Amino acid sequence: MKTPFSAARAVLDTAPEPAPEASIRSLELQRLVVERLQSSPGLWMGFDEFMQMALYEPGLGYYAANTQVIGHWGHDGSDFITAPELSRLFAQAVARQIAQIMRLSAPFIMEFGAGTGKLAAELLNALGDDCREYWIMEVSPALEARQRDTLQRLSPGHQHKVCWLKTLPTTFSGCMLGNEVLDAMPVKCVEKSTTGWLERGVSIDTSGQLTWASRPLVNVPASLPDSANLSYMTEFSAVAEGFIHTLAQVLARGAGLFFDYGFPQHELYHPQRSHGTLMCHYRHRAHDNPLIYVGLQDITAHVNFTAVAEAALQGGAQHEGYTSQARFLMNCGITQGLLALPEAQRRHEAAALQKLLSEAEMGELFKVFAFSKHLPEPLLGFTTGDRSHTLEPGV
Repeated sequence: MKTPFSAARAVLDTAPEPAPEASIRSLELQRLVVERLQSSPGLWMGFDEFMQMALYEPGLGYYAANTQVIGHWGHDGSDFITAPELSRLFAQAVARQIAQIMRLSAPFIMEFGAGTGKLAAELLNALGDDCREYWIMEVSPALEARQRDTLQRLSPGHQHKVCWLKTLPTTFSGCMLGNEVLDAMPVKCVEKSTTGWLERGVSIDTSGQLTWASRPLVNVPASLPDSANLSYMTEFSAVAEGFIHTLAQVLARGAGLFFDYGFPQHELYHPQRSHGTLMCHYRHRAHDNPLIYVGLQDITAHVNFTAVAEAALQGGAQHEGYTSQARFLMNCGITQGLLALPEAQRRHEAAALQKLLSEAEMGELFKVFAFSKHLPEPLLGFTTGDRSHTLEPGV
C-alpha cells in the first residue's frame, strides 16, 4: 500500500536534514522545473519529464550531482544499498554467468549505470584474464568519478581494461549488464477515471508549490488493464522498453543480463495494486511523494518485465530467461561460494547472503531477466526455477 503524504512526511521527519549546499541545489532545480512549467501549455508537464529532470538534470539532478546515493545505512549520506555493496559473493556468482556468456561470444562486458563501481571491480577480480575489456555507460559525471576511484582502489590490476562510453556502439558482442538500471528510467503515471485513462503530471498551485495535475492520456498502451477500477493508478515506461529494444538491436552475439525489482505484466497491473509502485528513497527511508526534496531523493517504479521481454524480441533478440534473484544466484553457485570461505569470514558474509536470498528481502523482490543472440547453450543462471512462462500477457 502506498504511503499517504502525511505519513511520508512523518517518515522523512526521522531523516537527517539536507546539507545547506544540497538544499541550495534542490531549490535551483525546483526553480528550473517551475520555469519549464511556466513555458508549457497549461502549466503542466508529464511526470516522465519531471522525473527526467529530478534524476538527470545536468549538475542538479539526483544522479547527475550526487556521489553518495549508494552506500550503507544512511550514516554515509546514502539513500539506498544495492546487492554488490552487501557482499562480494554477489559479484562472484554473477561472474560465473558472465564467464559462460563471454566463452560463447566475446570477452567483453558493457555495464550500464555502474553505481559506485563496486560490481565492476569485483567482476574484474573474479574473471581475471577471461575479461579483455570492460565498458561502462554512465550518465552521471559524479558517479563516473566515484567509479574510477573504486576501481583504482579495489581492482588496480584490471583498471586498465575499463573505459567509459558516452554513446552506444553500433554493434557489440559479449555480456551487457545492468543492476537496478531499468527502475530508475522515467515513467508515465496514469489513473483510470470515469472518462478513461488520465495522465498524471506536475503543475504548480496558487502558492507556487509543485502539485499533481491530470489530463487525458494520449495513445493509451494496450498493456493497461481494461478492467481497472476508477481511481486505479499505475505506471509504464516507454523509455525502459525503448532502451532494451535498442540494446537488442546492438547485440550481435552474447546476452543482456538485467537485475531489478518488478513483475510480469499481470502481476504489476493486479487489481489490488491500485496505487501503483512509484517510490522514493531518501537516507534509507522509503515514501511515495516525489514532489518534495527535488533532486535529493531517488525516484523509482517497478519494471514491467513482460513489456521489457517483448521489446527485446522486437529488437531481434531471443528471450533467454526470467527468474528470482535468489534462484539465479543459487544456480550460479553463491552458496558454494559461501562454504568455500574461512569460517570467520563465512559468519560475516552469512547475514548478507540471507538478505540477498531471502524471500522476505531481496531474493524474491528482485528478478533477473536475460535476452540473447546466437548462444548455443542455455544460460547457467536459469537452469532451474525459470519463470519465463509468466511473462506471457494475461497469464
